[in-house]
Amino acid sequence: MTWPHEPPGVLYPGSGSGATDPTLWAAGMRFPLEAAPAWANSQVYGYGGWQAPGPGGQCDPRNYAYPWRDNFCETRSWSNSKCPAGRGHQGQDIRPATCQKKVHWAVAAEAGRISSIGSYILTLLGDSGRIYRYLHLDMAEVNALFPTPASRTVTRGQRLGRVSDDFGGNATTIHLHFEIKAPVTDGETAAVIFVPTYTSLVDSYSRLLNAAA
Repeated sequence: MTWPHEPPGVLYPGSGSGATDPTLWAAGMRFPLEAAPAWANSQVYGYGGWQAPGPGGQCDPRNYAYPWRDNFCETRSWSNSKCPAGRGHQGQDIRPATCQKKVHWAVAAEAGRISSIGSYILTLLGDSGRIYRYLHLDMAEVNALFPTPASRTVTRGQRLGRVSDDFGGNATTIHLHFEIKAPVTDGETAAVIFVPTYTSLVDSYSRLLNAAA
């Protein structure tokens, strides 16, 4: 089973220059939402965003339709060495199946340990050495699910929390912002940096759609 999706690096027109890197940075990872469908696209440049293409709110049906579109490197001020501009959006925005908060589960991309829980960010250190960050979950539920360090070892596909709009005391749109940080060697210097997420999401979503997650 396939679905319409744009190639990596093809951002919404006028939203910046994308990373066309085809590397599968997290080969074999579990798609970070428990169930399909899901909609990878832009929150800022989608309907209801502050750079929206026209009238419409965040629940506009046009936000909940294929094709998928990459938004890693979308124009932002954050440092991002993998972007042509040297800065940009550090992950991928994914809307769950419906425009409802605290309904759709986010799950662990791989087995590992939850290394931190903040006001709107859950960080998972995978057994591979990769780091996954999940933003805008229902953080009250996250803290209830993982109240102590001893509870924070997780298995691949384990529920981490439900997608919401938490943003450190404020609200954003209802979506999961998902990031991958991986060990990268540039010459003789090794660092764990933000890497393009889109190809790994395409790969993992294909397996989810084909019951091979």
